[in-house]
Amino acid sequence: QLQLVESGGDFVQPGDSLRLSCAAAGFTLDLYNIAWFRQAPGKEREGIGCINLRYKMARYGPSVSGRFTISRDDAKNAVSLQMNSLKPDDTAVYYCAAHVADPGSVCTYQDAARYLYWGQGTQVTVSS
Repeated sequence: QLQLVESGGDFVQPGDSLRLSCAAAGFTLDLYNIAWFRQAPGKEREGIGCINLRYKMARYGPSVSGRFTISRDDAKNAVSLQMNSLKPDDTAVYYCAAHVADPGSVCTYQDAARYLYWGQGTQVTVSS
């Protein structure tokens, strides 16, 4: 059974950093695209970034570009989301999701329907 498990969510202050992890169980991530989504109360789900692990290429949405970094955790079968300069607007439940990557294609964080495997989510709260 393929599973994704997020961890690392916490309550932090504006300007702080936080690192989320998305661990895969039951499959190896090498041939997958992994995306991070978030959903704040009363708002639609937002795709914030993705990584193609075959080519190790990441893409980011405008709301997090320059602050967030997605990378492979080489020591684990996992992907990390490093979040810096956190703002109250970053408060949300964060989800990772995966789908088998099409050879030669880049990942997309804007089409959640492509992602077949989802984690349960981890809460990030940014507040002073």
